Amino acid sequence: MRKMFSLRHWKRTFVRIVQLLRSKDVSLLDKLVFSIPVLLYWVMPDVLPLPFLPIDDIAVTMVLAEWFARRMESKYNIK
Repeated sequence: MRKMFSLRHWKRTFVRIVQLLRSKDVSLLDKLVFSIPVLLYWVMPDVLPLPFLPIDDIAVTMVLAEWFARRMESKYNIK
């Protein structure tokens, strides 16, 4: 739980995300599975199925970024 509040942890996570999105090893479909939901939530959060869900855009992005980084690194054996 402590690392969830660590700025160093989130900085590394977002650096990993940029590296994964730029990587030629990661398929375009996998990149879109992360990018499209994040972009849609940033652009139109009130239109999604749970319109009054009190979760900030950045919180959704952070959760998806952590999931995406772990999944892609284990799937493609990237470290």
